[in-house]
Amino acid sequence: DIVAQRKPRRPYVVTSAHKGITNALVAAAKAAARGEPDPSKVINLQSDIARACGCPAGMLDPFFDELTDLLRGISLLRELSVRSLDYVSSFGERMSARVIADYFTRKGLKAQAFDIFDLGFITDSNFGAARPLAGYERAMQTACERLIPAGTVPIITGFIGKTDSGEITTVGRNGSDLTATLVAAALNAEECEIWSDTDGVLSADPSIVPSAKTIPAMRFDEAAELAYFGGRVLHPATLIPAMKRNIPVRVLNTNKASHPGTVISGECEPGEHLVTSIAYKEGQVVLSITSERMFGQSGFLARVFEVLGKHNVVIDMIATSEVSVSMTTDKLDNLNAAIRELDQFGKCVVHTEQIGRASCRERV
Repeated sequence: DIVAQRKPRRPYVVTSAHKGITNALVAAAKAAARGEPDPSKVINLQSDIARACGCPAGMLDPFFDELTDLLRGISLLRELSVRSLDYVSSFGERMSARVIADYFTRKGLKAQAFDIFDLGFITDSNFGAARPLAGYERAMQTACERLIPAGTVPIITGFIGKTDSGEITTVGRNGSDLTATLVAAALNAEECEIWSDTDGVLSADPSIVPSAKTIPAMRFDEAAELAYFGGRVLHPATLIPAMKRNIPVRVLNTNKASHPGTVISGECEPGEHLVTSIAYKEGQVVLSITSERMFGQSGFLARVFEVLGKHNVVIDMIATSEVSVSMTTDKLDNLNAAIRELDQFGKCVVHTEQIGRASCRERV
C-alpha cells in the first residue's frame, strides 16, 4: 500500500533481507567453516516467508541450491574468508527482492526484482564495508534507463554490490539504508524514505526510555553524528550521499504509515530543547596513555595518532589532560596490533567492555 500510493512519483524500492535471514546465513557460514555445512535453517525460514506471501513453490530453489553448494565448499576448505562471508550474506537480499517483487505483482502493482550490481552498482573490494566506485552514478542512470521497463516498480537489493571482477561484496551490516541513499544520490531523487519499525528518529532508545519522543526535523550533521555514536535507526554512513546531493531523508514507520516521522535535511528550525537526542554505543574499548613526557611537548599526539593510523585504529572520542590521553574505539584486534608501538609513549591501559561485562588489562 505504501509503495502503491507513491506510484505517481516513480518509486524505486531498496530492500533488506527478511527478518532473521542474514543472522541465519552468517551462522550457517561459520558452522560450515567448522565442517558442518547445513543450509536447512536458512532454507526453512525463507521458505516459510515465501509461502506466507503466496509465492510459487520452487521460486527460490536456484538460490537454495547455490547456497548449499557454497556452504559445502566452505566446509571442504574449513576456511571462511571475508569474501566468502559476503557471498553467503548476499543471499538474504537477493531472495527478499524476488519475494517482494512477486508479491507486489500478484497484488496488482507490477514490479521486478533487480540485483543492484546489474544496475551499475560496482564497488571496491573492501569486503564487509565496500563502497561504490567513482562514477557509479552515471553507470546506474544508464542501466536503470535501459533495464527498468516503464510502469514497473524496481525492487532492488540493498546491502550488496559486486566488484568489477565479479566478486560479491556487502556495504556492512544494516547497510540497506546506506544503499538507499546511494541509489537516491545516483538518480537525483527528490527524496529518500527509510521505512523501519520506529516513528522516525527518537530522543532516546525507546527500549530504555519508554517516554522517548519523535524528533520532527533534524539537520544532516545532527543525524549523522547521532547515528555514528550509537543511534539505532540509521547506518552511520547513510546520510553522506544525501548530504552531498542535498536530498532530504525521511525516516518513517512501516506499521504506522500515517505518522510523519522525522525529516532530515540541510536546514531546519531549532527545536525547543537544547539537546536533540541521546545515544549509546556498546562493545567499546578505552585506551589510556599516561606519560610525563606529554606535558608541554609539541607533536606528542601526532606521533600517537600516526601509530594508530598505521594499524587502522579508528578513534571515536578523545579526552586529554596535561599528562594523559584517553580514546575510545571498537577495534580491539587492531588496537592489540598497535599496542607494542604505543608502549613507547608511556603507560598504556586498555579497558574493554564485552557483552555487558567490564574487564581491565594493563600493559606497561
